[in-house]
Amino acid sequence: MRAATGSAIKKAIKKGYVTVDGVIATTATLLHGGERLFLSIPEESHHKKLILPLKVLYEDQYLAVIHKPAGILVSGNRYKTVANALSQNLQPSELPDATPPQPAHRLDYPTTGALIAGKTSSAIRALNKMFEQGQIQKTYYAVAIGSMAAAGEISTTIDDKPAHSRYEVLRSVDSKRFEQLNLVQLQPLTGRRHQLRIHLSSIGLPILGDREYGINGLILHGKGLYLHAHSVSFTHPFTEVQMHIIDELPERFRKIFPES
Repeated sequence: MRAATGSAIKKAIKKGYVTVDGVIATTATLLHGGERLFLSIPEESHHKKLILPLKVLYEDQYLAVIHKPAGILVSGNRYKTVANALSQNLQPSELPDATPPQPAHRLDYPTTGALIAGKTSSAIRALNKMFEQGQIQKTYYAVAIGSMAAAGEISTTIDDKPAHSRYEVLRSVDSKRFEQLNLVQLQPLTGRRHQLRIHLSSIGLPILGDREYGINGLILHGKGLYLHAHSVSFTHPFTEVQMHIIDELPERFRKIFPES
């Protein structure tokens, strides 16, 4: 595939959302060959209007951070997605390059937590570049099953690409069914798909409720995945303010660890 400007993508964006390797594309996205493209075309207008209230953690003229609920796709070929609900939950930007808000990254379908969205074309481009260059730090909390070291790093390959994660155990409790549950703080140092879930499972310490990467006999059904994007930290690309946005732990985490 030869390199392309954003012109072809721009035409497709008018019909829906385009993602390149899982990241929503803008008219500034370049294609060099080998990327995985996905076009999401909105369903016809005869559907009822989507009503999906989202908790807004931060918002300005350029960007916003919202709480992503569990069991919702960030984007994709479905009507009920976070991407389709952003406009009804955010104030329109008054800047000249205002555009319908778009997520700047993704969280897994069962994962909850802080999600950044751009509200202008320049903000979306800037955020995409910041994620590519590792300038946005994300911290997750998870409940991991089993006895584990107080802290450590996990380095493997995922889809033949290097993947690195750092973890620290904040609290541990005994469990009749699982022997031990741990409240773990996680920092992905790379951004591979399902990285934290794969990494914890690879050392025999799967995340509670993970039906895809869990271990037989240790899978909790019906309670969801205990993985939460707790915070995002970055330098605002336009105001240069140091941003640190926190999305507090869900109640189901606090039921296991009451003092968290």
